[in-house]
Order: sequence, then structure tokens, then C-alpha cells
Amino acid sequence: MKSENKLSATFDKFSSRVSKATGSSTAFICALSIVIIWGITGPIFHFSDTWQLVINTGTTIITFLMVFVIQEAANKDTMALQLKLNELIAATKGASNRVLNIEDLTEDELKVLKKFYAKLSNLSEEEQDLGASHSIDEAKKNTIFKEQSHRDGTKLH
Repeated sequence: MKSENKLSATFDKFSSRVSKATGSSTAFICALSIVIIWGITGPIFHFSDTWQLVINTGTTIITFLMVFVIQEAANKDTMALQLKLNELIAATKGASNRVLNIEDLTEDELKVLKKFYAKLSNLSEEEQDLGASHSIDEAKKNTIFKEQSHRDGTKLH
């Protein structure tokens, strides 16, 4: 178990460094230079199958490996972003804690939640004060209160 964690930590560091390096303008210029040099050497090698195979094989191997490196870095960034958002939601008065683990929901559950937030948006549009409804529960309470007040003839402030 410890060796797996050590391997994971090592890959994490490696993928972060590689992602930063390959996302730089220097890396792009290097890759472009390789393609230009390869293109210039075409006439020298008479545009042979081997000449074409060199660039095809090289780019395929690099692309295959980079998929895993970039995905590792993206997963880490996504998790960090989710944790930051969770902290903001948890610390914000009136925010719905229902969405703290939203990334674990199925697509169908996300669609249902999206409908709830669309409803919240519609309920909020009825408010004169933009900050009046902060969560689905508060919006429902405000709407129920307004409907009861309207039926009772009570004037809202």
C-alpha cells in the first residue's frame, strides 16, 4: 500500500511538471521546430515511408503518454477546485449544502438538480431584492409566505 501511494505521489509530481512544461510557449516552439525540421528533411529522404513513419510513430507515442499525464493533472486540478467551491458553499450563510458532493451525482441526478436551480432562478426573478433568495429552501419559504400574504390580503414590505 505504501509503495502504491509513493508511486502515485511520484506520478502526481511528474505529471504536474510535465503539464506545466508542455503547456509553455517553449514546448510549442520545440514541437513546431521538430515538425519543420522533419518537413525540410522530406526531400533528403525522398518522402519515403520510413520518413513518414518517424513522425507518425513519434507523435502517436507522445500523444498516448500525454493523455495520461494531462488527465492526472486535470483530475488534481478538478479536485482542488471542487474542494475550494465546497469550502465556499459550506462557509456561505444561506447556501445549500446539498451540492457539496455534486460531482458524485449521476447525470440524471444532475439534470434534476439543474431543474431545481432553474426553479430557484425563476423564484428569485419575482423578488425585487436580488439577494432575497439564497437557496431553494429559502425561495420556497419566501414564495409560500408571499402566496399566503396575497391570499390574506396582507401587504408585503
